[in-house]
Amino acid sequence: MIVVTGASGTLGRPLTRLLAEAGADVHGLSRRAREPEDGVTWHKGDLSTGEGIDAALEGTGTIVHCASDPFHTKRDLPAAKRLIEAARRQGAPHLIYISIVGVDKIPYSYYRTKYAVERLIERSGLPYTILRTTQFHTLPDMVFNVLTKIPGVAAMPKGLRDQPIEVGEVAERLAQLALAGGPARRVDDMGGPEVLTAEEMLQAYLRARGLNRPVRLPLPLPGKAGRGFRDGHHLTPGHAVGKRTWRQFLDERHART
Repeated sequence: MIVVTGASGTLGRPLTRLLAEAGADVHGLSRRAREPEDGVTWHKGDLSTGEGIDAALEGTGTIVHCASDPFHTKRDLPAAKRLIEAARRQGAPHLIYISIVGVDKIPYSYYRTKYAVERLIERSGLPYTILRTTQFHTLPDMVFNVLTKIPGVAAMPKGLRDQPIEVGEVAERLAQLALAGGPARRVDDMGGPEVLTAEEMLQAYLRARGLNRPVRLPLPLPGKAGRGFRDGHHLTPGHAVGKRTWRQFLDERHART
C-alpha cells in the first residue's frame, strides 16, 4: 500500500497514475471526500489539523509526501510533523520526500522550510528517501504568464538562470523509488536537461505565445537569497538527467494559444 499526499496536485496526479498503472495499491490523501478513480483509493485527511491522517495511513508500507504550500510556508513543517507522528503510530513505513535543489544553501523562506522538513525526516527514525529536483517547467511558465499580462516591457531579474525539468519525469523517478520498496536516504539530485538564463527562457516563452515584447533586465535579485540564486546553488548541471527541454514543453503547452 502506497499513500501519496498532495495526490491531486501538479506532481501527485502523474505519480498516482504511474503507480496505479504499475499495479500498486495506491491511496491518495485529500481534504475532501472523493470516490475511487483510475485505480486510486482516496482518503479524506487534513495535514493542517491531523484529522483523518491515522485512518488514511492504516496499513501503509510507503508514504510519498508531495503535499506542499509555497505560498504559506509556515504550514509545511507542522504538516510534516503530523504526518511523521501518524506514520510512527503505524510502525515504520518508508517515507519518501520530494525536495528542491539548493534548499540547504539558499536562504529563501520556502527553501528554508523544505530543508527543515528534510532534517525532520532524517531525525524521525523512519526509513526514508529524499529526492531533490530543480524547478518544474510549470513554475516559470506560470511566472511568465503573469508578467506578460502587464502591458509594455517584460522585465526579468538580471543574472538569474534556471534548469527546468518535466514534472512527469520527476513522477517517474518517484514511482521507481516507491516501487523499489527500500529506503535510500538522499538519492542523486535530478535536474532538467539544460541550464538557461532568464532572458533565454522568457524569449522562448514569448515566441511560443506569439508575443512581441521587448525584454529588460533590471537590477539583480537582492539579498543573500538573490546571491544564492545568482551563484547557481539551485542548479545541478552534473545531474542533468531530464529529457524534455524548455522549448519542447512550451511548444506543446502553447500549441493552441
